Amino acid sequence: MFYPVILAGGSGSRLWPQSRHLNPKQFLPLVDPEVSMLQSTVGRLTGYTFGAPIVICNEEHRFLAAEQLRHLKGIHAHILLEPEGRNTAPAVALAALHALEFEDDPTLLVLPADHFIGDVSAFHSSLADAERLADNGKLVTFGIVPTYAETGYGYLKSGEPSTNSSYLLDQFVEKPDRQHAEEFVSKGGYYWNSGMFMFKARRYLAELDVHAPAIASACRASMASARKDLDFVRVGVDAFVGCKSDSIDYAVMEHTQDAVVLPLKAGWSDIGSWSALWDIGEKDSANNVVVGDVVTEASKNSYISANHRLVATLGVDNLIIVETKDAVLVAQKDCVQDVKRIVAQLEEKGRQEHLEHREVYRPWGVYDSIDQGPRYQVKRITVNPGAKLSVQKHHHRAEHWIVVSGTAQVTNGEDTYLVTENQSTYIPIGQIHALENPGVIPLELIEVQSGSYLGEDDIVRFEDKYGRVKG
Repeated sequence: MFYPVILAGGSGSRLWPQSRHLNPKQFLPLVDPEVSMLQSTVGRLTGYTFGAPIVICNEEHRFLAAEQLRHLKGIHAHILLEPEGRNTAPAVALAALHALEFEDDPTLLVLPADHFIGDVSAFHSSLADAERLADNGKLVTFGIVPTYAETGYGYLKSGEPSTNSSYLLDQFVEKPDRQHAEEFVSKGGYYWNSGMFMFKARRYLAELDVHAPAIASACRASMASARKDLDFVRVGVDAFVGCKSDSIDYAVMEHTQDAVVLPLKAGWSDIGSWSALWDIGEKDSANNVVVGDVVTEASKNSYISANHRLVATLGVDNLIIVETKDAVLVAQKDCVQDVKRIVAQLEEKGRQEHLEHREVYRPWGVYDSIDQGPRYQVKRITVNPGAKLSVQKHHHRAEHWIVVSGTAQVTNGEDTYLVTENQSTYIPIGQIHALENPGVIPLELIEVQSGSYLGEDDIVRFEDKYGRVKG
């Protein structure tokens, strides 16, 4: 048995405008419309015996991760919160130390949360081989058998055979240019670097002690001062933020004498760009992948995604077109690795479209900013059954709530009362208030804000069931 370690950090900027800093690709249903990438990562282990997953994510994504994991039946995951991202070597060290709390020397399967694997049975077969190697003290990395000369992936060069199914790891190769990528594929013995690993927890920590002792020490100090908070384990901030940022590849795997490559041919993709989604998507007769409400005419070889309205194309070829509520991306398919440059421009200009969607998820539900102008903003708010917004007040805005469906329990100063469909209530500036859904169906309401400042940071919290300090 092994414990999955799910790496759910990262921003996925090359998949903008769907992937954004506060709701990145691992939490989006990019491949399967019914489940997120994170849920798929755990779900593809079904049928294999494994322990409670350990999910590593950023502080700001904690409620997204918890809510999505909650929907996986029979899964009780541990969620470790990194105060700041420090790459994969420290993240896995935290998971290894945590796993040692409930087993003497568990086997860890390290999986990024944003990958796709088409042939799950082949993946499971490789897991059985990897477990045997890990039991013999090996640190296993899964090398993807290349199907073409890809320049967007790093490569693994294999050495002498280690077993019938694995090879000693010779070296890591950075993302190559086209010529070298073609040479790697034609020569053989080179594999795409998947970023997936399996090893014993104590074996990994021992190698980290030898090759990156500062990282090992910082992670031990962080876990020694960790504390439980609701569904989460918060690692010690002071020790962790001083930890060096480094990958498993460079901190451990390229130095250890016990690294092995296990070839994997299972329809793998890291979903690192929009062209990757075109590669794995179901194509129509014109070689287009279409998602959502799309009409095409004389269009071919394109990926077209409509999330909230009709998208029509005429006479286009080799394009990526992605529509969201507040942004549209149009790009040549061979330029999609540079989408992050658009994200950088948005950030430099102080815009919000790189940061979050118009629709924003909160631990209690979701809100959609449907209209705004000088001194007013209109939101559609959905509050989950049994959920409650924090007890709070605002210095600069008043709020008018109109219930569309469900029942709201409203605290308005000293008064607490119910507001039902087609009823409304008014919250003056400076009034302490709260909103709760006491029912069994979602509460939907329209909120009209008015005032001199309408930013989300104009919230003074007095009580919050989700432990939030601000935001």
